[in-house]
Amino acid sequence: MRSDAARSRRRILDAAREVFLERGLDAPLDLIVRRAGVGPGTLYRRYADREALVRDLTGDLLSCLETAAEEAAAGDGDAFEAVRRFVHAAADLRAGAVILVLLERLVVDEELVRVRTGAVHAVEGLIDAAHRAGRLRRDIGMGDLVLLSIRLSRPLPGGLSRLDADGGLLHRHLDLALDGLAADAASVPPPDPDLPPTRPVSFADLVAAADRPTVTVREAEEEPSGTPTPPAPR
Repeated sequence: MRSDAARSRRRILDAAREVFLERGLDAPLDLIVRRAGVGPGTLYRRYADREALVRDLTGDLLSCLETAAEEAAAGDGDAFEAVRRFVHAAADLRAGAVILVLLERLVVDEELVRVRTGAVHAVEGLIDAAHRAGRLRRDIGMGDLVLLSIRLSRPLPGGLSRLDADGGLLHRHLDLALDGLAADAASVPPPDPDLPPTRPVSFADLVAAADRPTVTVREAEEEPSGTPTPPAPR
């Protein structure tokens, strides 16, 4: 891809992420064009329809999350701080909030499963390292981190959004939550007998709950080349 084409794609995807988050997937595509600062033809030549844009945006978000996990692992500090860096980077991408919107119409194909598998491997590598180092509570799985990000990164409603105009409040709340996930935090209280038993939430749990194709990381790795992944329910 030429550098100018890559820049245009980046601007379109960044604008689409914000517009879809603010207005939903039925937002006018012309609004994305204006937000990206490109000509209408630039978007319509690249994306045949809205579904194609949603799919490319999802794949790009997953690729960015994989890169964020790899960069977090390569940084300074212990394994838990690597998890912390990743969660904050994911929040800057607004991953937790926008993925809820994208799931409304996302059709998962074989290529998207491949990209998803790479992201899952990278993030689970951070979690496994923190578990081995005794720095992350053993009852925390990747699904827990994703759901935590979803819960905390959704835009505040109405005038409350003014409290977090620069995103600082989101990151403060993420740190407060992450401190409670550290293995050296205050002792975890025993389970409440009046509540249902809990267990770590895995990424496969999220895939199943979201009615996406239930392809696990291992299944995606072993899937023969050329075998199409069944489309998700529309």
